[in-house]
Amino acid sequence: MTLDKDQIASKIWNICTILWHDWVSSSDYLEQITFLIFLKMAYEKTKPPYNQDSQIPVEFNWASLEKLDWAELEVHYRDLLDSLSKYDWILWIIFRKAQNKISDPAKLKRVINEIGKIEWNILWVDVKGEIYESLLGKVAEDTKSGAWQYFTPRTLIKAMVEVMKPSIETTIHDPCCGTGWFLLEAHEYILSKWNLDKDEQKKLKKDVLSWQELVVSTARLAVMNMFLHGIWETESPIIVGDSLIKDPGHRFDIILTNPPFGKKSTDKFTTEEWEIWKNDNTIERADFWTATWNKQFNFLQHIHTILKIWWKAAVVLPDNVLFEWGSWETIRKKILHNCNLHTILRLPTWIFYANWVKANVLFFDKKTGWETANTKDVWFYDLRTNIHFSLKTNPLKMSDLEEFINCYNPANIHDRKETYNSENQDWRWRKYNLDEIFKRDKTNLDIFWIKDKALEESENLPSPEIIAQEIMDDLVNALEQFSAIEKDLNR
Repeated sequence: MTLDKDQIASKIWNICTILWHDWVSSSDYLEQITFLIFLKMAYEKTKPPYNQDSQIPVEFNWASLEKLDWAELEVHYRDLLDSLSKYDWILWIIFRKAQNKISDPAKLKRVINEIGKIEWNILWVDVKGEIYESLLGKVAEDTKSGAWQYFTPRTLIKAMVEVMKPSIETTIHDPCCGTGWFLLEAHEYILSKWNLDKDEQKKLKKDVLSWQELVVSTARLAVMNMFLHGIWETESPIIVGDSLIKDPGHRFDIILTNPPFGKKSTDKFTTEEWEIWKNDNTIERADFWTATWNKQFNFLQHIHTILKIWWKAAVVLPDNVLFEWGSWETIRKKILHNCNLHTILRLPTWIFYANWVKANVLFFDKKTGWETANTKDVWFYDLRTNIHFSLKTNPLKMSDLEEFINCYNPANIHDRKETYNSENQDWRWRKYNLDEIFKRDKTNLDIFWIKDKALEESENLPSPEIIAQEIMDDLVNALEQFSAIEKDLNR
């Protein structure tokens, strides 16, 4: 019987539940499954009808795992992970610093047996991609996996890509790519808009898309994600390292990203020689306007550096970027002056896995001729006030972003019309000219004009409907966890 993608995704996720009692996060177990799926796919390619040579030595291939049990299997698996990290090709990224997190050899054997039942290479590329996508989504939902708390909703990424209009003639970069969804969506958008020949498809994969990621474990998930979506076959263009260390020298047409939020930069970074160094949490670069330890402001300065003149960026950033003062006000003024910061999308809460996050998308074009400010008007779309979403019962949908896309008018951003006026003060699309913004205290861009009904009605308490919705989300999460435990106990 041939399994469909939902059945296979469910089967793979059930493998994670096999390992649940070891009390290691699901992101760790997804790493282990990534290693094993990759080995299984590579081994399948050596068999008919493919009959391809493999970059994986015979002593470390999939068959070498299948024939072992118990302590021999555990020792061999550890040796395999360590050895494959020393090879070129995608192997170096997939297996770099890989460790065995499956402490029970019997469970490791069971996982190998379950993955061995699936023929990965007979699945369509989009099916394999969707299966892995569903696994990444489930990991993002895991409250124990703190590193996933800012997992960007796919619908928001799709909307950002749609208004940015990438093409085969652009270079697109994400300096902190996470598991790769921004550039994956850009890839899919370009394929959907143009009928590319083989050479253009190769160019899209090799020359158009560019990635960097600091965290080794996340970089490997990004590589596997792209590999299963058919973007990388024999090499990985991802750079593993801290984007903020220095000006890389490369310049890009389009930046699409959601930088990590937080007050401090990384305590450690890896040099080009892969030595671990500590930094003082303050980034000082000649191309930066000011030295600060604030991650989001440093990424904003970095993005300005690597963006080509006349080209554009779309960046998810937290609220404090809009209002914090001191050196951060200097950065805001520099962006307004050196770029055309033409659009700010105010995002609702409860669309990220860390529910308290308040964020925005800043859209700006880098300009030249800086005697006068390049920003003339900043257009705001308020998707937050009196709008409520939840991860489970009312997730953000593309239909929720259609009005913003229409108002943005990606075909011609200079031909826009406000929906707000004196008679329609609750409409969500409004512009402020630069003089109005400079008159605000500390060049504050944290602008609202729609009255918050919840604040008016309940003195800072959410409405009963929102409280009920949040309780429902918590119950749904709890039921899913109990269901996973029940399945594990019934095995």
